[in-house]
Amino acid sequence: MRIIHVDEIVENVKEMCIEANYYLGSDMKEALVNAGNGEKSPLGVQILHQLEENLEIAAKDRIPICQDTGMAVVFIEMGQEVHIEGGLLGDAINEGVRRGYQEGYLRKSVVGDPIARENTKDNTPAVIYYDITAGNSLKITVAPKGFGSENMSRIFMLKPAEGIEGVKSAVLTAVREAGPNACPPMVVGVGIGGTFEKCALMAKKALTRPVSQRSGIPYIRELEEELLEKINQSGIGPGGLGGSTTALAVNVNTYPTHIAGLPVAVNICCHVNRHCVRIL
Repeated sequence: MRIIHVDEIVENVKEMCIEANYYLGSDMKEALVNAGNGEKSPLGVQILHQLEENLEIAAKDRIPICQDTGMAVVFIEMGQEVHIEGGLLGDAINEGVRRGYQEGYLRKSVVGDPIARENTKDNTPAVIYYDITAGNSLKITVAPKGFGSENMSRIFMLKPAEGIEGVKSAVLTAVREAGPNACPPMVVGVGIGGTFEKCALMAKKALTRPVSQRSGIPYIRELEEELLEKINQSGIGPGGLGGSTTALAVNVNTYPTHIAGLPVAVNICCHVNRHCVRIL
C-alpha cells in the first residue's frame, strides 16, 4: 500500500492549474505551428501567427493564454493500492484549484448556483471524475475548460440504423453550428457509445489525448482522419474568418452500447485546448 498525503495533491493541482493556463502543451504548439505553415488563406496565416505570438507572450510574461481561464475539470486515475492520508481527495483537489486560481491571478468564473449565479470567488468547485485502476500511482489530469467552446457541445441520440454515416453527419453538424464561436482552429472530442452521460464524458476526455496521437482502432483512426479533412474543407478557418485550418485534430473515443442505441457526443475546444498531466 502506498500512502500519498493530501498536501502533495494540493500542491500539484495548484501548479497544474497555473501551468495549463500559462503554457500551451507541446503537442498543441506543434500542431499550431504546422497549421500556420500549411494554411492556404493569407488572412488565416496572419491569424495563426498572431495566436503563436500570443502564446509566446503568455509564457514569457507568465500570464494566461486566454482571459477565460476556464472551469477546472480534473480526471483522477488512482491505483487501488494507493491510500490518501490527511484528508479527503476531493477536498484536496478543490483546495489546489483554489490556490492555483488565486496565486496564479487566474479569472474566477464559477458561480455557486446555476440560477442564483453568485460567484464563488475562487473558481471552485472543480468538476472531478474518478477512475480506480491497477497499481500504486495517482494520475492527475487538469483540463481548464472555457465556455466559449463548451457552449458549442452537442449530444445526439442516434438510431443504430444511422450507423457510421450518421455519426459523421452528427459531428459535422456540431462543428458547422459552432462556427466561429468555438475560437477555431479547434480540437474536436467525440464520444461514441455507452449511454447519454458516458458518451459526453468520453468526448470530454478525448480532448486530453495528444493531438498527434490517433486511435489504436483502425476504423476509428480512419474516421478521425476523414472527419478532420472534411472539417477543414468547411471553410470556417482560423478565427472563423475563412481558411483551410478549422480543426487541428479530431479525437474519438468509443464504448460498448445498448442494441437500441447509438449515442454520440461532441465536445469542442478552442485552439488552446489546455490540459496538464502528472503522475504521483
